[in-house]
Amino acid sequence: MVTAVTGQAGAVLPAATTARESMRARFPARRVPAAWPATLQPRAAAGERLTRPPFVLDDVKRQQRRVRGLALLLDWLAGQPGQSWQERWLASGADSAGAGWRQLPAQWLRDCGLHREGRQAELCAALTVAICADLIRPSLGWLVSADARGNGALVRGMARTRDGEGLRRLQELCDRDPGVSARAGRQGVHRTALILAAKGGAVGSVTAGDVLDLLDAEAAARAGSSGDTTVFYRMLHQMGVLGVQAPARLREFRTPGQLTPEELIDRYHLQCRPVRDLLVDYLRERQAALDYASLKNLSHFLGRCFWQDLERYHPGIASLHLPAEVAAAWKQRLRTRPQAVTASTGEKTVIYVPRVNYRQCLIPVRAFYLDLAQWAADDPARWAIWSVPCPVSGEEISQRKFMRQRKARMDARTRERLPVLPVLVRTTSERRQAAGALLAAARQAQPGETFTAGGQTLTRSVLIRTAPARIWADDPGTGKRRDLSLEEDHAFWAWAAVEVLRLTGCRAEELAEITHHSLVQYRLPTTGEVVPLLQIAPSKTDEERLLLVSPELADVLSAIIRRVRGPAGTVPLVPLYDRHECVWLAPSPLLFQRSYRAENRAISERTIGKVLHDALAHTGLIDPADGQPLRYTPHDFRRIFITDAILGGLPPHIAQVIAGHRDINVTMGYKAVYPEEAIQAHLAFLARRRALRPSEEYRAPTEQEWQEFLGHFELRKVATGTCGRAFSTPCIHEHSCLKCPMHWPDPAQRPRIAEIRGNLIARIAEAEREGWLGEVEGLRFSLAGADDKLAQIDRRSQAPAAVTLGMPGFPAAAVSSEELP
Repeated sequence: MVTAVTGQAGAVLPAATTARESMRARFPARRVPAAWPATLQPRAAAGERLTRPPFVLDDVKRQQRRVRGLALLLDWLAGQPGQSWQERWLASGADSAGAGWRQLPAQWLRDCGLHREGRQAELCAALTVAICADLIRPSLGWLVSADARGNGALVRGMARTRDGEGLRRLQELCDRDPGVSARAGRQGVHRTALILAAKGGAVGSVTAGDVLDLLDAEAAARAGSSGDTTVFYRMLHQMGVLGVQAPARLREFRTPGQLTPEELIDRYHLQCRPVRDLLVDYLRERQAALDYASLKNLSHFLGRCFWQDLERYHPGIASLHLPAEVAAAWKQRLRTRPQAVTASTGEKTVIYVPRVNYRQCLIPVRAFYLDLAQWAADDPARWAIWSVPCPVSGEEISQRKFMRQRKARMDARTRERLPVLPVLVRTTSERRQAAGALLAAARQAQPGETFTAGGQTLTRSVLIRTAPARIWADDPGTGKRRDLSLEEDHAFWAWAAVEVLRLTGCRAEELAEITHHSLVQYRLPTTGEVVPLLQIAPSKTDEERLLLVSPELADVLSAIIRRVRGPAGTVPLVPLYDRHECVWLAPSPLLFQRSYRAENRAISERTIGKVLHDALAHTGLIDPADGQPLRYTPHDFRRIFITDAILGGLPPHIAQVIAGHRDINVTMGYKAVYPEEAIQAHLAFLARRRALRPSEEYRAPTEQEWQEFLGHFELRKVATGTCGRAFSTPCIHEHSCLKCPMHWPDPAQRPRIAEIRGNLIARIAEAEREGWLGEVEGLRFSLAGADDKLAQIDRRSQAPAAVTLGMPGFPAAAVSSEELP
């Protein structure tokens, strides 16, 4: 008989908390020993040492005050119980008093009749000398609260008496980094001095655990960090102090890593210990066949959506054999979810709406019961006690109707967003240009000066503290202060994300993993023309693929590379956090990266979604379904890309390869379905084709077919530019290229197009003179096409000059001897 173990059910324990504890175990902080030579010195020896160099000041009067203060300090501590100065300091209660510790020696001075004007200040100032001499080691909490102003006395004392060379090297490293402000550099040196004061030793002995202890003390004393913590950690790591095993960035301590099955289940604080142990054992059995993302989802469904829900509504439950009414109530709760609704009056209420994907929980629960039943036959001693009837039937997990409904919803979503995509593209481009012009004008203006750009008039903000990379301006119309650097950054990356997503159809995680090395070149064997290709790293299907880079995509990638290049002309190497597998990937030259808090960071999928949301807010587009602002997700662009490609004539099996799908039915599922006659015609066409050639159509393309696909691009070159029509589509303008919107004019052929335009004008004049009115209409249409091509060339000539980016290479040291021929 299984009995319940009572306990307190709580909220889900954040994975970041568990991961932080694991990182603390790997990188522990130094412990302060009970005693060390300096703190064990007798009273006379300690007083003599503190009044000799390097503790002697050049100013005689200041040195006299210091000597008086040291005598009072040692007398006060000598009156406390303990065998060492550290024990006496702790026994005095000053360390636990924090910022109010000065009241303790002040009371002692009054009790001894030694209270005079300035005596208390002299005693308190002498404490800094005792700390620098390593006579006592206050806790980090005391140092943070008592030295909150950071007046620099401790830093100067440590530089004079403890490790001046180490602190000087750290300050020089901060000064050489253009991304580190003077304030951040001073704060980093001050924090290092605090660690030396609390832990002892020199700068070279500081560990990553010491840094985490200090930041925790700051968070506890000030209800949050005082800023520039990432700079502080990064400078110590670049200095080589923290060791090669320590992460290069502070963020790696704060992001959740992979949890064990026990930690995954214990996040939900289950009351029934036997069921908790069963779920842990089940996850261990399944762990070998699952990736971490699937294992985490399985723990969520079984631990939270299933058993934690049962314990919440049925306290004391301890058996997997659920009564019919309990199972029915659980499934009914699973079918709905709470949703906050805001009324026109501003009042917020919570209503329950149907949960679209509730079957995603039923399926793993049914698999859980069936696995236990099967394992019970193989190992009855271990699993037979849990072999009970499954509360989820096979009919309840049928996906047939759900898949049809999802297909209809996704098609409707694509049909709503495909027509307005040009509006989004145009708006993001205009917003990027306006934000760039506004930031450039603000940089030219002096603080307090008014400037105008992009139809906006702002005033450069006058700031007490300035950051090199931040430009602030005051809007006189709204009275708000705007961060123009952040606005331009969001506008650029929104434009870049929209362009790359719509031109490649890649997934959001694939977008974040595009690197400088993803740009490769392929030389056609027949013509020798170099075709640029974009390599998409394996993600969902673990298969990489190559995409042809169109001229529009090449312009976008060129702009991104110019933006992220460092002072040395190379793309910085930054690590990327895989939120699915909860691991940090090796540093690589990612294209989607930006400067944030004085360090280069990869742009996450969440940030991409945020900048897309901000960009859509500027378009004013409305979702016809609910009247709310229209929302795009990165996956919407993938569906739109596939739909547009197939409607444009691209064969479905080629679209399957480009999209990276293993099954062509998935590709066709992404394609939105349009009017009824198109549906019937398409289905009839597929039926006929499958009947005639069932084994030759829906398959992976052969080498010959792929070469024919690549050969299409050899025929793109025409006299006045490049033809951009889709593969396997005829020329609808009968090779009259100036009339075709798919014609990409070559700037070098501008004189030829201008000559054609002049000839057309002469022919129009002749036709009007001779009365050839039918000829006049056709010639004017061609003339309009020539004018449009000349305008396109002129617009491109006004754009920034092209920069030769080159192809990324690998250092010779990275090539092993096994790879050499």
